[in-house]
Amino acid sequence: MTSAELDKVLGAATAVLFDFDGPVCSLFAGCPAPTVAEELRCRLEPHRGESRWSHAGLSDDPMRVLADAATWGASFGEIADGILTELETTAARTAAPTPGGAASMRATVASGRRIAVVSNNSAKSVRAFFVEHPLPEFAEGAVVGRRFGKPELMKPHPAPIVETLRLLAVPPAEAVIVGDSLTDLIAARAAGVACIAFADKPGKDVILADADVVIDDMQFLAEQLAEVSARNGAQ
Repeated sequence: MTSAELDKVLGAATAVLFDFDGPVCSLFAGCPAPTVAEELRCRLEPHRGESRWSHAGLSDDPMRVLADAATWGASFGEIADGILTELETTAARTAAPTPGGAASMRATVASGRRIAVVSNNSAKSVRAFFVEHPLPEFAEGAVVGRRFGKPELMKPHPAPIVETLRLLAVPPAEAVIVGDSLTDLIAARAAGVACIAFADKPGKDVILADADVVIDDMQFLAEQLAEVSARNGAQ
């Protein structure tokens, strides 16, 4: 990670897209993801009928449980999404802000760039987080969550990023997404946007090595954006 590499990526971007769970906050910090996944399974039991959970549906990842339930039929996908949205929104109220996350968002706006959050979580949970942790600088930003009842269109599908670019009226070549997972990187490549990988855990730098730049500190991104803003102001 060098400032020159990050400057190059930011220099080409007129919009910065932030994944939510990771770069902005730890969504399930106060309500662990395995607990949410188990609660989702339990609440789906009355609706399951003869449908069977796959290996993915038995995982500790709520998103995989949601995707598995959706394979039972469209109505099951909507029921599962409604339950998960409720659970995520509750979790958002106790989510832990990522150090440097809010500063990076503020610096994005201060640098004159467009801003958005694009997430596999529900848009409702994203907005609930910002009620608990107000960020006035993001008031005009776009929020794109997963499409209700359509988990197959979550990242790594490029659809959420494509929708975000449409809302911001920004071409792919002028956007960068800050994400912490391989799904973010794959979606970014498919959508034609650059990717800043946030490797917040050991080993992620290897998994996300194909990103345009890898960082391990969101505050570093905030500082680089602030420098860009200062340079532009001096011109």
